Amino acid sequence: MSELIVDSHCHLDYEGLSERLPEVLANCKTEGVGLMLSISSLVKNFPRLLAIAEAHDNIFCTVGTHPHHAHEELDVPVSQLVRLAQHPKVIGIGEAGLDYHYDLSTREAQMQGFRNHIAAARETGLPLVIHTRMAEEDTAKVLEEEIGKGAFKAVLHCFTSQQWLAEKGIELGLYVSFSGILTYKTADDLRITAKALPLDRILVETDSPFLAPIPFRGKSNEPSYVVKTLEQLASLRGLSRDQMAYLTSANFFRLFDKVKVPATFRKAA
Repeated sequence: MSELIVDSHCHLDYEGLSERLPEVLANCKTEGVGLMLSISSLVKNFPRLLAIAEAHDNIFCTVGTHPHHAHEELDVPVSQLVRLAQHPKVIGIGEAGLDYHYDLSTREAQMQGFRNHIAAARETGLPLVIHTRMAEEDTAKVLEEEIGKGAFKAVLHCFTSQQWLAEKGIELGLYVSFSGILTYKTADDLRITAKALPLDRILVETDSPFLAPIPFRGKSNEPSYVVKTLEQLASLRGLSRDQMAYLTSANFFRLFDKVKVPATFRKAA
């Protein structure tokens, strides 16, 4: 078993995980999932999220507003994101971006929130966690425009878009993260994308408690299930689970470089 598997995107403060956290963390230990990044959806809920991260050495968090809630927190200035991101446990900004599938916030609010979070990522030097769904053209346009104003680090999380967006993101210096959707029978196009991307730019995640992978689909997802996505990705790329664990974890530490790399982390044979 690999020394360290990373779940690069989960929501440990959400119902389905928060009330059973000791069990969730015990399952992670069993599966070799040694580090989790718990993602912020609302700045107003950030203290609760931060408390979880502060209580566990192997849990880190981000600060930001999900595009579903963009209209609720347009009064959160970039300066507040920057200030909250100074905490040692905060290693990223977001998640933020564009979701045109649900349109729970107006597209104008989502766009403003997206650009505000990019500004915070640029100022702090921390990676932006990008949520994009059915908004490929606008996402690419914003990324190109904003990187033209000054570089910033980012990851396209839970990637389900067309392959050209993943390639555009990598061209712009971004990373791409795959969730349990990669294991679904209907995800052939996504598997083609996962086979094509550079090995040094891919991550794995659960987005738990959502999107449980096969064979747990229909159940509440949890970070330990990231191994199923990891195994699927390893199979697609002709690598062992340990080799893929090492690669994706090394990519995580390269992107989220505020995290001190554990001394036990070493390359698989």
